[in-house]
Amino acid sequence: MTRGYYVRIGATGRSKKVWLQIKRGSNMVISEIVEYLQELTDRFNTPTFIDDDPISIPHCFQERKDQEIAGFFASTIAWGNRQLIVRNGKRLMSLMGNEPFRFTMEASNQELLQIARFTHRTFNGTDCLCFLSALRHLYHHHGGIGTFFESEYALHGDLRVVISRFRQCFFSINHPSRSEKHLSSIDKRAACKRINMFLRWMVRRDKRGVDLGLWKRIPPSALFLPLDIHTARTSRILGLLKRKQNDWKAVEEITDTLRNIDSEDPVRFDFALFGAGIHGLL
Repeated sequence: MTRGYYVRIGATGRSKKVWLQIKRGSNMVISEIVEYLQELTDRFNTPTFIDDDPISIPHCFQERKDQEIAGFFASTIAWGNRQLIVRNGKRLMSLMGNEPFRFTMEASNQELLQIARFTHRTFNGTDCLCFLSALRHLYHHHGGIGTFFESEYALHGDLRVVISRFRQCFFSINHPSRSEKHLSSIDKRAACKRINMFLRWMVRRDKRGVDLGLWKRIPPSALFLPLDIHTARTSRILGLLKRKQNDWKAVEEITDTLRNIDSEDPVRFDFALFGAGIHGLL
């Protein structure tokens, strides 16, 4: 049984409609789908993507430690309306005096009182203070977020293990239990969209200027797709993902499919799948 879809390939204004036929149950990657993904990746993986995306928050900084912390908080609140995420991410950085690393390590009680007022949906001041304490612990005892991930990857060679160990370390300090929901558990088979997105920002590196590529000891081939409603829907329409639940098994399935297309940098197609979803191209 086959399904067909009209999709647009090419830049806006000179795009063309292509009829894609997708065989149900087929393991083959159809050349037209690959072309479509590559076209969309070229279209969205450009600096124009940055301003309206949460990745704009770490792009506000130059120092690695500032970018790590800004990126971690930006990815943590990255659910819901993108404009609101960016606006609240910038507000949070402002509350940190636009010095996220200095604030994390040295914030005075008065500064912490200011940050306790922050809220983004269900992520509130209590959660923010918890995350600051956990990050401070990481930098004091493990050299920071990037050093932790790079060192653990060198030991285990599998980001699934490292993501699990990161969460265990992050919540090893005293913390309110309510804050645990803001860092998904791979051990409970969650899709872990936000931590995978953060890892994409920190690890991927190309000449496009969107992803930061700060952590050079982890190869892009090790990354997993940040699966959300947009990437999941597009993947299923294109026949790249069969699993119905948006859980970790679905993340592994779609990432394995993308690795069959590009084994060295499979997650670059996140731009295509996400862009097609939010712009209604399918």
